[in-house]
Amino acid sequence: MPLEIDHIVPQALGGTTVEANLWLACSLCDDHKSDRIAAADPTTGRTVRQFDPRRMKWSEHFAWLTDGIMIAALTPTGRVTVVALNLNRPVRVAARRLWVEVGWHPPRE
Repeated sequence: MPLEIDHIVPQALGGTTVEANLWLACSLCDDHKSDRIAAADPTTGRTVRQFDPRRMKWSEHFAWLTDGIMIAALTPTGRVTVVALNLNRPVRVAARRLWVEVGWHPPRE
């Protein structure tokens, strides 16, 4: 999957192009994120900030299911991010399945 540089806080919302605000993201996820940094939690309906990989710990908000193929949300931030970035879309799941088969996935913390 191709990666691109993502602004964690998008430039459209005042984010700057400095290392602390940049992250590598898959282009499909980045396109799906657009200029959003928060969304409605599908469980509570409350607006929640999306996962910030520079400031938050992945394992506190997500877990791997199905031997590393599906991402499960553990918190409101996780739920919002899984939905907002469409992290379990079929193409991503298919890619992860192949990565698991060759031993590249899931990543170790």
